Parts: sequence; structure tokens; C-alpha cells
Amino acid sequence: MTDANWLYENFDTAGSAIGFRVNKKLDEVQSPFQKIEIYESTDWGNVMLIDGAMMVTTRDNFLYHEMMSHPALFTHAAPKTVVIIGGGDCGTLREVLRHPGVEKAVQCDIDEQVTRMAEKYFPELCESNGDARAEILFDDGIAYMANCAPGSVDIVIVDSTDPVGPAEGLFNKAFFESCHRALKDDGILVQQSESPLVLLDLIKAMRAEMGKAGFTTFQTLPFPQPCYPTGWWSCTLARKGQGFDFREADARAKPFETLYYTADIHKGAQSLPPFVAKALGEG
Repeated sequence: MTDANWLYENFDTAGSAIGFRVNKKLDEVQSPFQKIEIYESTDWGNVMLIDGAMMVTTRDNFLYHEMMSHPALFTHAAPKTVVIIGGGDCGTLREVLRHPGVEKAVQCDIDEQVTRMAEKYFPELCESNGDARAEILFDDGIAYMANCAPGSVDIVIVDSTDPVGPAEGLFNKAFFESCHRALKDDGILVQQSESPLVLLDLIKAMRAEMGKAGFTTFQTLPFPQPCYPTGWWSCTLARKGQGFDFREADARAKPFETLYYTADIHKGAQSLPPFVAKALGEG
């Protein structure tokens, strides 16, 4: 469609598209890695695109950021050290640092321009950037994980774009081996894992690569995400053998507010629809 008042991302794999009505383009920058665009929409606040793909809107980003962080942080017994690979919009960092027990959170994104655009157009996502526990790096996340000290990290969150371009190397055995080595024995890897409605083969392949890297237990959690293709997204947790029972009492008594995540939402996400469970060998 060519309506100048609408902004679309076509998703050819599923024969569908995501669209937002917009007022104007606010900014555009071509970084050394990708093109970043910001639009002002009529109903969804600001919208960030990277290489033409919807990344963040003011209205619905909390769904993704909360589910990428809180399930893992409430599953781990006592997370103190968290590494975020990608996550340049800083929303996941903000959610991680809501947990008072976290002592250090490192965010490593290859593209500084994503963070600079977020600071300007999504300042609410960057409100924890000055937290003394936060360390924000602009570097190659693959190299960062390869150089992490063995057994030094409680949780690794891979908050990446789709597995193309700069993020392609974040979905394979070599990268997952680095994560496995850096994690403590009770550590958790979290990877954004695309839409379970139309990309189950990708999720299965990703979990297989995690398995080759040494992870032995997995949990995929679906959640709504209107600005992403199909409107239904997921994250996948991986561990070195431990299960995924979470600290439900702590989740119910969390000392901070959330807009989507609750203990009941967490429990519900653990119950996969039959077609997803069957495809992943869990049903």
C-alpha cells in the first residue's frame, strides 16, 4: 500500500504486514551498521524502525521488555550479575535494574546510534542508564561474550534484532557456547525467539543450537507484541539442567510496578498452546 499517512512493514514469510498511521518522520540516521528511523504516529507514540523493521513503539514496548527480563530474573534464585547483548533502546536494562538484588548489569550493543536515538525519542526507556549498577558498552556482543570470564554471569539476555545483518551471529552454536561458558552453573540464557505462530522452525533450530552448545533444558514463553510480525512473539530460556520453577511468592510481592508481567502472566505463559508444545516436543 502507498498511503503516505501509513507506515508498513511487510512480512513476506507470512504474507502479512504491520502498519501504523503516522504524522511525520522525526529523524533518520545511517549508522555504520544499519538505518534507524523514527516516526511520530497518531496512536502509538513514537515508532523506531531498524532497516525497515519495526523495533519499538511508545505504546507497546513494555510487553517485550518485561517478558525478556522478569521471567528469568524471578526464575533464578538470586541474580546479581546480568549481561544484555543488544538491547540498545535500553528498555530491557531498565527492567533488569528494577530488581534490587541485581548488583551489576552490563549492556553491550554494537550500534551506539540506537541508544542515542532512544535517549532522544524514548527517554522513558533510558531512565536507568545513569544507575550506578549499569555499564553501557558499544561493542561487538559476540566478542564480549567470548571474552567473558567463565562462570561469571547469572543471566545473559540476548535482546537482538531478527537473525540477519549484525544480529545473525547471535543465533548459532558458537555464540551460545560463549554464553554457556560465561554462565554460572545455575545461570539462565534468554533469547528473543521470534513469532511462534509462523516461525516455529526457527525456534526449533535455535533450541537445537543451544543444545549443541551444552544447554539441556529450555522454556519458550509466548507473549503479545502488536508492533512485531503476527502480533505474537516469544522469548526462550535455556539452562544447564535446572528447571523453570520460579519464585512465585517474590513475583507476587515484587517491589516495583509492571504494566504486563505478573506471577499469573508468568504461569500462564508456561502453558504453551498445544500446537507450539507439539512442535517443540513438549506435548
